[in-house]
Amino acid sequence: MGAPSSLHFLLRPTFFGFEPEDRVALHENIFNMVWYSDGRLDWDTIYNMPVFLRRFYSKKINKIFSDQQEAAERRIQQQRAKRVKQPATPPTYPKSSR
Repeated sequence: MGAPSSLHFLLRPTFFGFEPEDRVALHENIFNMVWYSDGRLDWDTIYNMPVFLRRFYSKKINKIFSDQQEAAERRIQQQRAKRVKQPATPPTYPKSSR
């Protein structure tokens, strides 16, 4: 039995694996989870995490941020509603002595 031919190694893998464009999405997802978890999760933990848990935590982080954004928008609307609109008064100018 001789050494395997080099052609064998040039073939695409026949098993399930990541395509190059999938790797970019994976690492972007990992980066976002590390960044937005405020240090609660580290890169190694997320990378080695089962996919179903990674999706769970990703959805959880997204929900937290969307809830925070909605709460901020509600506060802004409440502050705008509290403002009392006063009628515009015409400016007063000093009378000239001419």
